[in-house]
Amino acid sequence: MSDIRLRQDILDELEYEPSINAANIGVTVEDGIVTLTGHVQSYAEKNAAERVAQRVKGVRAIAEEIEVRLPDHKKTADDEIASRVLKILAWGAAISHPKDIHVKVERGFVTLSGTVEWHFQRSAAMNSVRELSGVTGIDNQLKIRPSVDVSNIRQNIEEALKRNAEIKSENIEVDVSSSHVTLRGKVQSLRERVMAERAAWSAPGVTAVEDHLRIEDSRGRLAP
Repeated sequence: MSDIRLRQDILDELEYEPSINAANIGVTVEDGIVTLTGHVQSYAEKNAAERVAQRVKGVRAIAEEIEVRLPDHKKTADDEIASRVLKILAWGAAISHPKDIHVKVERGFVTLSGTVEWHFQRSAAMNSVRELSGVTGIDNQLKIRPSVDVSNIRQNIEEALKRNAEIKSENIEVDVSSSHVTLRGKVQSLRERVMAERAAWSAPGVTAVEDHLRIEDSRGRLAP
């Protein structure tokens, strides 16, 4: 697929997505590598734009440079945002120990620190916060508490990769050091890479995943 065609497909997909106002989003493509620029009115919209671009066939990598420009009626004081973050974390079913999470807000930019038990809880905390009005960005510094038993991590991940119909597991190498996982090898799409990383994070005991997977297209080209 040519870069011109891919750029148009992304623009069309952004326009088609009802949760995004694509009028102020710019798209450039070079050798399948997409750069998103411009501005949107919320952090949730910024993330939605990146997810839309990821799902377009032919995208090899994304550089996301979209700026959040809150309209005046959506600007919220930092203390009010912090209070909302604490409440939504306490109400969320995914977070088992919300008091272990610390929140800092500066000019709408939220920093989460502390510990959780699972990666899905780390992701759930970030997903909850990104939907709040007034948030301009998030730095997710949450750490995962190590599990006592990490002996079967590699086997669990390799089996999960084999079960996934979207992943060619024979092209992926899984290395484990204590609770730290490193993925190496090649995949054929950005989505396959995301799915492989998700499989690694889902294994009990994993506290970190280092992704060295390379995306190889149908012509054998590797994304940088």
